Amino acid sequence: MLFQGKRALITGAASGIGRATAIRFAAEGAQVTIGDRNEDGLHETAAMMASVPVIQPFDAMDNASCRHLVDVAAADGLDIVCNISGILKWGRSEGFSLDDYAQVMQVNANSVFAIIQAALPHLIKARGNVVNTASAAGLVGIAYSAAYVASKHAVVGLTKSLALEYSSVGVRFNAIAPGQVNTPMVQQTAFPEGIDYALLMRSAPKLLDGACEPSDVAELFAYLASDRASKITGSIVSIDGGQVAG
Repeated sequence: MLFQGKRALITGAASGIGRATAIRFAAEGAQVTIGDRNEDGLHETAAMMASVPVIQPFDAMDNASCRHLVDVAAADGLDIVCNISGILKWGRSEGFSLDDYAQVMQVNANSVFAIIQAALPHLIKARGNVVNTASAAGLVGIAYSAAYVASKHAVVGLTKSLALEYSSVGVRFNAIAPGQVNTPMVQQTAFPEGIDYALLMRSAPKLLDGACEPSDVAELFAYLASDRASKITGSIVSIDGGQVAG
């Protein structure tokens, strides 16, 4: 098993990629703490896992809640952090609410830093690692999603900077850049009115059946968090059906 005896924290675990990753890690022997604002969803995820997780609801809008989540997860030490919580909001930039912009940045980027900062003492002790969730939108621009793109570019920069800063103490930092994934977050997001769909579709996957399932991305989380990837740090790994290939 990849994670026998390892302790992992997985956020965004109430659905989608976070749920699939929690299921995958438990199947590989990890002791898992799952976090999300949706407590009912966390209990649904727990029922699907091979071992009983620690369930800890948290609010990514509240940095104190982020730190408390880490305190709970690290009660007996912490080896792996998978930051998967996120939100997506579309809109023409001239009318995009600054409050919405701040919310997207807080959930997708600021809370990631808050969680990592709280986890660092434990990860240094364990020589552990972090796998963040970037996006194809963290590698290229995408029309009508300036806030989301900015937040995911922030995750890319954060991941690379931390990889450099903590390489000498054996803590690895990587990020996954999914393209289109069949998750509730994507399926429940309506496109804004009056947009140029041809412009937007330039950012669609190119591969036949290029959209991913959450389990596809969970496999990549498992690999990067495992000892099989012991020489990989500071990498942003795409799984996007060719979305950013050109």
